[in-house]
Amino acid sequence: MKTLLGGVCATAVLVGGILQAHAADLVVAMPNWPSGQAAANIIKAALEKSLGLEVDVAEMGTLIAFSGMDAGTVDVYPEVWRPNFDPLIQKYATDRGTIHLSSHDVSATQGLCVTQKTYDEHGVRDVVDLKDPAKARLFDTDGDGKGEMWIGARGWLSTDVERIRAKSYGYAETMTLLEMPEEVGMSAVDAAVATDKPIVFYCYSPHHVFQLHQIKQLSEPAFDPAKWKVVLQADDPLWLSKSDAPVAWKPSSFSLAYASSLSKRLPAVARFLDKVDFNADEVTAMGYALEVERQDPAKFAEQWVATHEERVKGWLQ
Repeated sequence: MKTLLGGVCATAVLVGGILQAHAADLVVAMPNWPSGQAAANIIKAALEKSLGLEVDVAEMGTLIAFSGMDAGTVDVYPEVWRPNFDPLIQKYATDRGTIHLSSHDVSATQGLCVTQKTYDEHGVRDVVDLKDPAKARLFDTDGDGKGEMWIGARGWLSTDVERIRAKSYGYAETMTLLEMPEEVGMSAVDAAVATDKPIVFYCYSPHHVFQLHQIKQLSEPAFDPAKWKVVLQADDPLWLSKSDAPVAWKPSSFSLAYASSLSKRLPAVARFLDKVDFNADEVTAMGYALEVERQDPAKFAEQWVATHEERVKGWLQ
Protein backbone atom coordinates (compact mmCIF):
# COMPACT_ATOMS: atom_id res chain seq x y z
CA MET A 1 0.00 0.00 0.00
CA LYS A 2 1.50 3.33 -1.04
CA THR A 3 0.94 6.86 0.15
CA LEU A 4 2.55 10.21 -0.56
CA LEU A 5 4.31 11.98 2.32
CA GLY A 6 5.41 15.51 1.57
CA GLY A 7 6.19 14.67 -2.04
CA VAL A 8 8.23 11.60 -1.04
CA CYS A 9 6.99 8.14 -1.95
CA ALA A 10 6.26 5.91 0.98
CA THR A 11 5.56 2.23 1.26
CA ALA A 12 3.43 0.85 4.08
CA VAL A 13 5.12 -2.09 5.81
CA LEU A 14 4.22 -4.33 8.74
CA VAL A 15 6.47 -3.90 11.78
CA GLY A 16 5.53 -6.00 14.80
CA GLY A 17 2.04 -6.41 13.42
CA ILE A 18 1.56 -2.64 13.07
CA LEU A 19 1.28 -0.95 9.68
CA GLN A 20 3.90 1.77 9.45
CA ALA A 21 4.87 4.13 6.63
CA HIS A 22 8.44 3.72 5.44
CA ALA A 23 9.60 6.71 3.39
CA ALA A 24 11.74 6.17 0.31
CA ASP A 25 13.16 8.66 -2.14
CA LEU A 26 11.97 6.64 -5.11
CA VAL A 27 9.67 3.74 -5.97
CA VAL A 28 10.55 1.64 -9.01
CA ALA A 29 7.72 -0.52 -10.34
CA MET A 30 8.90 -4.04 -11.19
CA PRO A 31 7.16 -6.06 -13.93
CA ASN A 32 6.69 -9.81 -13.52
CA TRP A 33 8.99 -10.84 -16.39
CA PRO A 34 12.71 -11.58 -15.88
CA SER A 35 14.41 -8.75 -17.80
CA GLY A 36 12.04 -6.20 -16.28
CA GLN A 37 12.81 -7.54 -12.81
CA ALA A 38 16.54 -7.30 -13.46
CA ALA A 39 16.32 -3.79 -14.92
CA ALA A 40 14.24 -2.51 -12.00
CA ASN A 41 16.80 -3.79 -9.52
CA ILE A 42 19.75 -2.44 -11.53
CA ILE A 43 18.16 1.01 -11.47
CA LYS A 44 17.70 0.69 -7.70
CA ALA A 45 21.26 -0.48 -7.07
CA ALA A 46 22.80 2.14 -9.34
CA LEU A 47 20.87 5.07 -7.86
CA GLU A 48 21.50 3.97 -4.28
CA LYS A 49 25.22 3.52 -4.88
CA SER A 50 25.76 6.60 -7.04
CA LEU A 51 23.40 9.17 -5.54
CA GLY A 52 22.91 7.81 -2.01
CA LEU A 53 19.15 7.61 -2.43
CA GLU A 54 16.82 5.10 -0.82
CA VAL A 55 14.94 3.25 -3.54
CA ASP A 56 12.12 0.76 -3.13
CA VAL A 57 11.35 -1.86 -5.79
CA ALA A 58 7.72 -2.99 -5.79
CA GLU A 59 6.26 -5.65 -8.10
CA MET A 60 3.05 -4.42 -9.69
CA GLY A 61 1.01 -4.70 -12.85
CA THR A 62 1.35 -2.28 -15.73
CA LEU A 63 -1.98 -0.50 -15.20
CA ILE A 64 -1.20 0.06 -11.52
CA ALA A 65 2.29 1.29 -12.35
CA PHE A 66 1.03 3.81 -14.89
CA SER A 67 -1.70 5.15 -12.62
CA GLY A 68 0.90 5.32 -9.84
CA MET A 69 3.28 7.40 -11.96
CA ASP A 70 0.34 9.62 -12.86
CA ALA A 71 -0.55 10.08 -9.18
CA GLY A 72 3.03 10.48 -7.93
CA THR A 73 3.16 7.28 -5.86
CA VAL A 74 5.40 5.46 -8.37
CA ASP A 75 8.42 6.97 -10.06
CA VAL A 76 9.89 4.55 -12.60
CA TYR A 77 8.81 1.69 -14.88
CA PRO A 78 11.74 -0.04 -16.62
CA GLU A 79 10.17 -1.62 -19.74
CA VAL A 80 7.30 0.12 -21.50
CA TRP A 81 6.46 -2.07 -24.49
CA ARG A 82 5.03 -0.69 -27.70
CA PRO A 83 2.56 -1.11 -29.27
CA ASN A 84 1.25 -3.01 -26.21
CA PHE A 85 1.11 0.08 -23.99
CA ASP A 86 0.21 2.62 -26.68
CA PRO A 87 -3.23 3.41 -25.19
CA LEU A 88 -1.60 4.09 -21.80
CA ILE A 89 1.14 6.17 -23.42
CA GLN A 90 -1.49 8.20 -25.22
CA LYS A 91 -3.43 8.77 -22.00
CA TYR A 92 -0.62 9.54 -19.56
CA ALA A 93 2.33 10.73 -21.66
CA THR A 94 0.66 12.48 -24.59
CA ASP A 95 -2.64 13.75 -23.18
CA ARG A 96 -1.85 14.27 -19.49
CA GLY A 97 1.91 14.75 -19.68
CA THR A 98 2.43 13.04 -16.32
CA ILE A 99 4.73 10.31 -17.67
CA HIS A 100 7.96 10.77 -19.61
CA LEU A 101 9.38 8.14 -21.98
CA SER A 102 13.11 7.77 -22.45
CA SER A 103 14.29 8.33 -26.02
CA HIS A 104 16.36 5.13 -25.92
CA ASP A 105 14.40 2.27 -27.49
CA VAL A 106 15.27 -1.41 -27.62
CA SER A 107 13.97 -3.10 -30.78
CA ALA A 108 11.78 -6.12 -30.08
CA THR A 109 9.57 -8.73 -31.72
CA GLN A 110 6.36 -10.48 -30.70
CA GLY A 111 4.45 -13.41 -32.12
CA LEU A 112 3.87 -17.15 -31.83
CA CYS A 113 6.70 -19.68 -31.80
CA VAL A 114 7.17 -23.43 -32.10
CA THR A 115 10.20 -25.65 -31.66
CA GLN A 116 12.30 -26.36 -34.73
CA LYS A 117 11.10 -29.98 -34.71
CA THR A 118 7.45 -28.89 -34.61
CA TYR A 119 8.14 -26.60 -37.56
CA ASP A 120 10.10 -29.14 -39.62
CA GLU A 121 8.42 -32.47 -38.89
CA HIS A 122 4.82 -31.49 -38.17
CA GLY A 123 4.46 -28.69 -40.71
CA VAL A 124 3.18 -26.05 -38.29
CA ARG A 125 4.70 -23.01 -39.95
CA ASP A 126 1.98 -20.37 -40.17
CA VAL A 127 -0.51 -19.05 -37.64
CA VAL A 128 -3.35 -20.27 -39.87
CA ASP A 129 -2.15 -23.86 -39.30
CA LEU A 130 -3.51 -23.62 -35.77
CA LYS A 131 -7.05 -23.46 -37.20
CA ASP A 132 -6.62 -26.98 -38.58
CA PRO A 133 -8.14 -29.33 -35.94
CA ALA A 134 -5.71 -32.11 -36.88
CA LYS A 135 -2.68 -29.88 -36.40
CA ALA A 136 -4.15 -28.32 -33.26
CA ARG A 137 -4.44 -31.80 -31.74
CA LEU A 138 -0.64 -32.08 -31.94
CA PHE A 139 -0.60 -29.74 -28.95
CA ASP A 140 -3.28 -31.59 -26.94
CA THR A 141 -1.82 -32.60 -23.59
CA ASP A 142 -5.03 -33.24 -21.64
CA GLY A 143 -6.92 -35.44 -24.10
CA ASP A 144 -9.83 -33.11 -24.78
CA GLY A 145 -9.15 -32.93 -28.52
CA LYS A 146 -8.03 -29.29 -28.45
CA GLY A 147 -4.46 -28.07 -28.33
CA GLU A 148 -3.06 -25.94 -25.52
CA MET A 149 -0.85 -22.89 -25.87
CA TRP A 150 0.62 -20.37 -23.46
CA ILE A 151 -0.34 -16.83 -24.49
CA GLY A 152 1.33 -14.95 -21.63
CA ALA A 153 0.89 -14.11 -17.98
CA ARG A 154 -2.34 -12.83 -16.50
CA GLY A 155 -2.21 -9.03 -16.40
CA TRP A 156 0.10 -8.58 -19.39
CA LEU A 157 -1.46 -6.34 -22.02
CA SER A 158 0.06 -8.62 -24.66
CA THR A 159 -1.95 -11.52 -23.22
CA ASP A 160 -5.18 -9.68 -23.98
CA VAL A 161 -3.93 -8.94 -27.49
CA GLU A 162 -3.05 -12.61 -28.03
CA ARG A 163 -6.59 -13.57 -27.00
CA ILE A 164 -7.89 -11.04 -29.54
CA ARG A 165 -5.61 -12.47 -32.22
CA ALA A 166 -6.76 -16.02 -31.46
CA LYS A 167 -10.37 -14.96 -31.92
CA SER A 168 -9.55 -13.02 -35.09
CA TYR A 169 -7.56 -15.81 -36.76
CA GLY A 170 -10.04 -18.46 -35.64
CA TYR A 171 -7.76 -20.75 -33.64
CA ALA A 172 -9.55 -19.83 -30.41
CA GLU A 173 -11.94 -22.61 -31.51
CA THR A 174 -9.22 -25.27 -31.80
CA MET A 175 -6.76 -24.21 -29.08
CA THR A 176 -7.12 -23.69 -25.33
CA LEU A 177 -5.42 -20.41 -24.44
CA LEU A 178 -3.44 -20.64 -21.21
CA GLU A 179 -2.58 -17.67 -19.00
CA MET A 180 0.12 -18.40 -16.42
CA PRO A 181 3.36 -16.92 -15.07
CA GLU A 182 6.20 -16.81 -17.56
CA GLU A 183 8.28 -19.17 -15.44
CA VAL A 184 5.62 -21.86 -15.85
CA GLY A 185 5.21 -21.18 -19.58
CA MET A 186 8.97 -21.43 -20.20
CA SER A 187 9.20 -24.59 -18.10
CA ALA A 188 6.67 -26.15 -20.48
CA VAL A 189 8.88 -25.19 -23.42
CA ASP A 190 11.91 -26.76 -21.70
CA ALA A 191 9.94 -29.96 -21.07
CA ALA A 192 8.64 -30.13 -24.64
CA VAL A 193 12.16 -29.77 -26.04
CA ALA A 194 13.52 -32.40 -23.65
CA THR A 195 10.81 -34.93 -24.64
CA ASP A 196 10.54 -34.02 -28.34
CA LYS A 197 6.89 -33.00 -27.94
CA PRO A 198 5.27 -30.36 -30.18
CA ILE A 199 4.57 -27.01 -28.52
CA VAL A 200 3.35 -23.57 -29.60
CA PHE A 201 3.55 -20.48 -27.40
CA TYR A 202 3.62 -16.68 -27.30
CA CYS A 203 7.17 -15.47 -27.76
CA TYR A 204 8.95 -12.16 -27.65
CA SER A 205 12.49 -10.98 -28.09
CA PRO A 206 14.94 -10.06 -26.80
CA HIS A 207 14.51 -13.22 -24.71
CA HIS A 208 16.79 -15.99 -23.55
CA VAL A 209 14.57 -18.74 -25.02
CA PHE A 210 16.05 -17.97 -28.46
CA GLN A 211 19.49 -18.78 -27.09
CA LEU A 212 18.41 -21.75 -25.03
CA HIS A 213 16.47 -23.66 -27.71
CA GLN A 214 16.03 -23.88 -31.47
CA ILE A 215 12.66 -22.25 -32.06
CA LYS A 216 10.90 -20.70 -35.01
CA GLN A 217 8.36 -17.90 -35.18
CA LEU A 218 5.22 -18.70 -37.17
CA SER A 219 4.58 -16.62 -40.26
CA GLU A 220 1.42 -14.53 -40.61
CA PRO A 221 0.10 -11.57 -42.62
CA ALA A 222 2.11 -8.39 -42.12
CA PHE A 223 0.89 -5.74 -39.70
CA ASP A 224 -1.87 -3.59 -41.16
CA PRO A 225 -3.02 -0.64 -39.03
CA ALA A 226 -6.43 -0.74 -40.71
CA LYS A 227 -6.96 -4.27 -39.38
CA TRP A 228 -5.51 -3.73 -35.89
CA LYS A 229 -8.43 -2.74 -33.69
CA VAL A 230 -7.54 -3.44 -30.06
CA VAL A 231 -9.71 -2.39 -27.10
CA LEU A 232 -8.16 -2.87 -23.66
CA GLN A 233 -9.93 -5.12 -21.18
CA ALA A 234 -9.64 -2.40 -18.54
CA ASP A 235 -11.50 0.06 -20.75
CA ASP A 236 -14.54 -1.92 -21.87
CA PRO A 237 -16.26 -5.08 -20.56
CA LEU A 238 -17.00 -5.97 -24.19
CA TRP A 239 -13.34 -5.51 -25.19
CA LEU A 240 -12.97 -8.92 -26.84
CA SER A 241 -16.05 -8.70 -29.03
CA LYS A 242 -15.15 -5.16 -30.09
CA SER A 243 -11.55 -6.02 -30.98
CA ASP A 244 -10.02 -7.54 -34.10
CA ALA A 245 -6.36 -8.19 -35.02
CA PRO A 246 -5.94 -10.82 -37.78
CA VAL A 247 -2.40 -9.65 -38.61
CA ALA A 248 1.11 -9.73 -37.17
CA TRP A 249 2.18 -7.46 -34.36
CA LYS A 250 3.41 -4.02 -35.31
CA PRO A 251 7.24 -3.83 -35.12
CA SER A 252 7.82 -3.58 -31.38
CA SER A 253 10.16 -1.83 -28.99
CA PHE A 254 10.43 -0.89 -25.35
CA SER A 255 11.87 1.96 -23.33
CA LEU A 256 12.06 3.22 -19.77
CA ALA A 257 9.38 5.54 -18.37
CA TYR A 258 9.32 7.79 -15.33
CA ALA A 259 6.99 10.26 -13.68
CA SER A 260 7.40 13.68 -15.29
CA SER A 261 7.46 15.25 -11.83
CA LEU A 262 10.93 13.77 -11.27
CA SER A 263 12.42 16.44 -13.53
CA LYS A 264 11.64 19.03 -10.85
CA ARG A 265 11.73 16.89 -7.69
CA LEU A 266 14.95 14.98 -8.41
CA PRO A 267 16.45 16.34 -11.65
CA ALA A 268 19.68 14.32 -11.28
CA VAL A 269 17.59 11.14 -11.25
CA ALA A 270 15.63 12.22 -14.33
CA ARG A 271 18.88 12.91 -16.21
CA PHE A 272 20.22 9.51 -15.10
CA LEU A 273 17.10 7.67 -16.28
CA ASP A 274 17.20 9.39 -19.66
CA LYS A 275 20.68 7.94 -20.24
CA VAL A 276 20.02 4.32 -19.22
CA ASP A 277 20.78 2.44 -22.43
CA PHE A 278 20.46 -1.33 -22.06
CA ASN A 279 20.87 -3.16 -25.36
CA ALA A 280 19.18 -6.29 -26.66
CA ASP A 281 22.06 -8.61 -25.77
CA GLU A 282 22.11 -7.30 -22.20
CA VAL A 283 18.36 -7.73 -21.87
CA THR A 284 18.69 -11.32 -23.06
CA ALA A 285 21.49 -11.95 -20.55
CA MET A 286 19.37 -10.50 -17.76
CA GLY A 287 16.54 -12.88 -18.51
CA TYR A 288 18.92 -15.83 -18.73
CA ALA A 289 20.49 -15.01 -15.37
CA LEU A 290 17.15 -14.82 -13.56
CA GLU A 291 15.11 -17.46 -15.41
CA VAL A 292 17.70 -20.11 -16.21
CA GLU A 293 20.44 -19.59 -13.64
CA ARG A 294 17.87 -18.71 -10.97
CA GLN A 295 19.87 -15.73 -9.73
CA ASP A 296 18.24 -13.44 -7.19
CA PRO A 297 17.26 -10.17 -8.95
CA ALA A 298 18.67 -7.90 -6.22
CA LYS A 299 21.98 -9.76 -5.98
CA PHE A 300 22.30 -9.95 -9.76
CA ALA A 301 21.72 -6.18 -9.96
CA GLU A 302 24.36 -5.40 -7.32
CA GLN A 303 26.90 -7.48 -9.22
CA TRP A 304 25.91 -5.91 -12.54
CA VAL A 305 26.40 -2.39 -11.19
CA ALA A 306 29.76 -3.36 -9.61
CA THR A 307 31.05 -4.68 -12.94
CA HIS A 308 29.71 -1.76 -14.99
CA GLU A 309 31.00 1.18 -12.95
CA GLU A 310 32.08 3.26 -15.94
CA ARG A 311 28.77 2.62 -17.68
CA VAL A 312 26.83 3.80 -14.64
CA LYS A 313 29.08 6.88 -14.29
CA GLY A 314 28.20 7.76 -17.87
CA TRP A 315 24.52 7.70 -17.00
CA LEU A 316 25.20 10.24 -14.27
CA GLN A 317 26.94 12.79 -16.49
